[in-house]
Amino acid sequence: MKEMTGFICDESYFWHQTGNGALNLSSGGWIQADTHAENPETKRRVKNLLEVSGYMDELHQIRPRSATRDEISMNHSMAYADRIKKLSDAGGGDAGVHAIVGPDSYEIALRSTGGALTAVEAVMEDKVQNAYALVRPPGHHAEREEGTGFCLFNNVAIAAKYARKKYGLKRIAILDWDVHHGNGTESAFENDSDVLFISVHQENIFPKNRGDIPFTGKGDGEGYNVNIELPAGTGDEGYLYAFDELIEPIIDQYAPELIFVSAGQDASRFDPIGRMLVTADGYFQMSERIKKLAEKHTSGRLIACHEGGYSTAYVPFCTLRVIEALRGTDSQVEDPFNLGFHEGPIYPHQKEAVKRAVDIQKSYWDL
Repeated sequence: MKEMTGFICDESYFWHQTGNGALNLSSGGWIQADTHAENPETKRRVKNLLEVSGYMDELHQIRPRSATRDEISMNHSMAYADRIKKLSDAGGGDAGVHAIVGPDSYEIALRSTGGALTAVEAVMEDKVQNAYALVRPPGHHAEREEGTGFCLFNNVAIAAKYARKKYGLKRIAILDWDVHHGNGTESAFENDSDVLFISVHQENIFPKNRGDIPFTGKGDGEGYNVNIELPAGTGDEGYLYAFDELIEPIIDQYAPELIFVSAGQDASRFDPIGRMLVTADGYFQMSERIKKLAEKHTSGRLIACHEGGYSTAYVPFCTLRVIEALRGTDSQVEDPFNLGFHEGPIYPHQKEAVKRAVDIQKSYWDL
């Protein structure tokens, strides 16, 4: 197999309608209509940059299929899926907390989840070594019976369960670096030891009362759930410190057969609804590290699925860096927003946040 990175996207992803809201809220009352944070441009511009830079030629483009209802049922009830369809057929509504459904969103969400499943098939059947799925709507907040945080179906959770069922995998690792806690994915696997879930996120942001460091899973899953809450303002050095102290040693000890990344680029320094300071280069470094772990344990099998990221200007450059790390070649596109800024040091309170997570997790791992 020629070493290649797959790229999965579909025009329909950009047709999912979230309406004219402002930041993460729908317009109305005192909220004047504006561009909703989760709008098509946050993803479309990633694809545009890949094409204009010529880097798309470095990637193996794969057309996604749609997920079936049976595949959706691996993580969601059919009553919930039917509710999404009913709202979609009626022209739209809200499937939960900030989980907007527009016209045709049901079919688009099936195609979004199908993009993650297509990535699993491509990687597991050695069509590509690794893959980036630029899917929309995102998925990591979606619970079994409720959409939340712009998410309708939990793409990564369904893909992990699909990989486990179809390919007989016993150890799957999911790293979620979206600025928000991956509550839906945590719920999907909190009782499972055959899926290691790690969420590194900004503390006390969204959703409330989820992602606390002391929660380590339940039953058979105890010790296989890792929450790393970082204080607002944490940048590249703080995230890489969390990799050094927790993420890399835990994944290394777990020795997964497949790795997923819930790749939310909303921890960036310019995100409108996050308060972190990660640069495009920071995303590159995190991606390189997780790729090395994949090369060590999974024959390079690594799947990144796009989640959040709401700076239409900066998300494309952060995502390009992620894809560059997966592909292992340089696009020659410089970060125009760097402007000579240094990412900044790691501060004592940021180290202390990581230490709190280490103190909890060292009961389960050699840290």
